[in-house]
This record gives sequence, C-alpha cells and structure tokens, in this order.
Amino acid sequence: MTAKLSRISLPLKLTFLIFSMVLNCMGIVILQLSEAKITYEKLGFLESFKDLPIAFISLFAVNFISKTGTKSALISALVIVGICSCLLPFVEDFWFYKVWFAIIGTCFAVGKICVFGIIRNNISDEKSLAKMMNSVEATFMAGIFVVNTGFGWLISSRYSEFWKFGFLSIAVLCAVTIFLFSKLTISEAKKTENKSLISELSVFAKPATIAFLAVIFFIVFVEQGFNSWLPSFYKNHLKVNSFFALQATSFLALFSYAGRTVTANIIQRFSLSRYYVLCISFIMAVLLAILGIQYFDSVNSSIILFLFPVIGLFLSPLYPVINSKMIAKVDKEKINLFTSLIVIFSSLGSSVSSIIMSVLFGKQLLNYYPLYILLAVSVLFTVSLIYFRLAGKKL
Repeated sequence: MTAKLSRISLPLKLTFLIFSMVLNCMGIVILQLSEAKITYEKLGFLESFKDLPIAFISLFAVNFISKTGTKSALISALVIVGICSCLLPFVEDFWFYKVWFAIIGTCFAVGKICVFGIIRNNISDEKSLAKMMNSVEATFMAGIFVVNTGFGWLISSRYSEFWKFGFLSIAVLCAVTIFLFSKLTISEAKKTENKSLISELSVFAKPATIAFLAVIFFIVFVEQGFNSWLPSFYKNHLKVNSFFALQATSFLALFSYAGRTVTANIIQRFSLSRYYVLCISFIMAVLLAILGIQYFDSVNSSIILFLFPVIGLFLSPLYPVINSKMIAKVDKEKINLFTSLIVIFSSLGSSVSSIIMSVLFGKQLLNYYPLYILLAVSVLFTVSLIYFRLAGKKL
C-alpha cells in the first residue's frame, strides 16, 4: 500500500498545485481589474462565479465520476483546465472571467472529489489519513506561493501588460499531470446499487456531520479572507506597491505550506483534536497582537506586514486535520458523496466570505479587517468545540 501511494502521490500533488493556481489567482485578478476601474462589489461577486458552480455541480459530479471512473474523470477535468488556461490570455471582456471561473470551479469540484476518493480508498486510519492529506494539501498552499510570486514578477516587470500569458505555464503543468496519470493503474471504489440522492444524503443527516460541515464552512470562510483579499488590504491600507502586496500573500502561502508539511510529519504523535485547538489558539493570539499594534502602537504598524503571513503556519493544518478525522469514519463506498458535501460547504464558505469582504472594502472599512478576521476565527473556534463533543459517534 505504501509503495502504491508513493507512485500516485506526485500526480495527486500536481493536481492540487494546478487547481490551487487557477483558483487562487483570484487575488491577482482582483488587484489587476480593480486598477481597470472595476468596482470591488463586482469583483466580490466574481468569486461567486467560481464557488457557486462548485457547490451546485458537486452532487452531480459524484454520478459522473461513478460512471466514468475516478481516473478518467480527473483527467477530463485537467484537460478542460488546460484548455481554459490557454484561452484566458486572448480574451479581454469581463464577462469571460465569470465564465472562466465557473468552468474552473466545476472542474475543481470533480478533481477534489477524485483526489479525496483516491486517498480514502487506500488509507483507513485517521492519523495516516491526516499525514497524507496534509502532504497533498500542502501542495495547494505551494500553488498559492507560486502563482503570487510568478504573477507578481510579471506585473512588476516591463512585461506587465502580458501578465495573463502566465496562465500558459498552468496549461503545461496540466499536460504533465495528465501524462503521469495515464501511466498509472488506480484502484476504483466498488460500485453500489443506485439509490435516490435524498436517501443517500439522509445517511449523513446526523449532528456530528452537520457540525463538521459548519466547521468546514468557517475554515474556508477565514482562509478566503486572507487568500483573495490580503493583497488589496496591503496595497490600499498599508500603502505598499502591487508587487510587495502579492509577495506578502506569497509568504502567507509559504508559511501555510510549512504548516501543512510539518503537520504531515508530526501529526501521528498527537491527538488530532488537541493539535487542532492549539493551532486555532495560536491564530487568535497573532490576530490579537496585530490588533494591539494597529490600534495602540501605530508607530510600529509596519510590523503587521510580517505578522499576517505567520498566521498561515497555524491556519493551514486546520482543513486537512479536521477532514481526515471525519473522513476516516466514512465508508469507502460513500466517500465520493461525502466529499461532495465537503466541496459544497467549502465553496459556500469561500463565496460568502468574499461577498462580505467586497462590502467591507467597498465601504472603505479597511481598519476593521483584522477585527473581522478575529471574529470569524472566534466563531470557528466555538463551532469546532461543538463538533469535537459530537465526534465520538461513528458515522
């Protein structure tokens, strides 16, 4: 099993790298299009064109994956992403960004269900799941670093007008990943008898599952407040240039990558619940320090530039740790459907967060950005404690 996982880990990581780059280029798009006089309100709803298709398509994607097989479905999603990445540099209209993100969101829904399904079908215990998921999800954070660093360089160079051509490199990565998957034999989940969607979903209508999905919603809610909007906060409130704003987000991703990589290597020594709570406690401590500096020590407010990225070290492990704890309790035959629920609530958390952030930025309430994040983390902490009280019951 270990040897098999080592063979599939690279294409799985590349898949998450690709989807990370196309999903998290939103911060760059917001930054660039805002300079083209497109309002923050419109840009905030642009996020919904990415997230709502993810939520809508996910349940239907399960049926598509079961018919075509995990490998074929994943390759199809990567092919479409590659084609879309080739087209984007040649279209200027704002409406195309909406269509583009909708297609990318749909492909991500299929891709994430496939990746989670592959991992669950090969690993059973929750700590091994946590190790593997942190390892793969760490690549997602690496994608944020790569896309912000790469596009940041393009935007700040004399070739800044050609920044969209950076998406061609993503198309090349898609081709490489498709080739690697084509050479692999991947175990598929056993096909089960067809049941109505409602009857299948009713299996998950339990307090622990509902609390878990609420936790997923708020984790992504908090993450989205950083990933897409931190560059605009840095540029508009802390008065740094576009390149540095993007690099600050790159360092957030770098710390996030470190957080997930470290977690993957040490998680088997700790209780998942205690490790999770410890990470949230550190996040709240850093945010309180930022608020204290911003409101009571404005002379040293530039330190905030370097404190925000540190949050990634503790924020990034939350999603894979909580997922692995719950997924380990789900039957292999139900994993694709359950993953679709994870994808739905993740996308809803992302979309709602971005809409609220667009209002916050549109109303020039930038001073309240750290406080807003702290309140969101506090809600996440409360919901997480409720989940851990219910998590003892097997799904």
